[in-house]
Amino acid sequence: MLKLDILVLPVHPDDAELGCSGTILKEISLGKKVGIVDLTRGELGTRGSAEIRGREAAESAGLLGLTVRDNLSLPDGFFENTKQYQLKVIEAIRRFKPEIVITNGYHDRHPDHGRASDLVEASAFLAGLRKIETRYNNQVQEAWRPNLVLHFIQDNYIKPDILVDVTNYWDKKVESIRAFGSQFFNPSWQNEPETYISSPDFIEIIEARAREFGKSIRVKYAEGFTSRKILGVDNLFDLK
Repeated sequence: MLKLDILVLPVHPDDAELGCSGTILKEISLGKKVGIVDLTRGELGTRGSAEIRGREAAESAGLLGLTVRDNLSLPDGFFENTKQYQLKVIEAIRRFKPEIVITNGYHDRHPDHGRASDLVEASAFLAGLRKIETRYNNQVQEAWRPNLVLHFIQDNYIKPDILVDVTNYWDKKVESIRAFGSQFFNPSWQNEPETYISSPDFIEIIEARAREFGKSIRVKYAEGFTSRKILGVDNLFDLK
């Protein structure tokens, strides 16, 4: 069994890179095992293709140092928060038994993001119910519920519940984003239709958000997360 400390369940390949790759890099540097299971292949994206995005996701996985990267191949744009798709997510959570799950923001410019947020949140709870049966490699899986589900913040501003200093990992984060050359500004893809995220200014927008969050905790760059449950600490001096 491959057990992860953190499992990131974003809806599209590149969502994790944009939303929380600095935190991923930081936790891996601290010895944690982190994996990404993308929910869809992003096949409806205006630029590139599912196959190209798959290769880009593998390249980024190497840059980040992930323990594993997989894809559930849910239908891009058409999945719902229903039993059919919950069982797929439950199977992934039980397969890797993470302590922490990270997924998309509560709501965002792209409607898939909010639906993925709800799907993963529900599935994380249901994964702990032993009377829901799932199988992996023809073996019945054990029930498993992560201790915490966090949601990264995407295009829409959402007030974060916690901020993580990722200053030392910023350059590598940007490198992991740029691994998705089909999606973001890349001169070799200039014949593809231009989109909001393919603009040369888009990375600057990501940086501006990280600087805004960083300012709040007096660091250069930070990533923000929200939680539907109240968060606690053992020691007040762990807070900044």
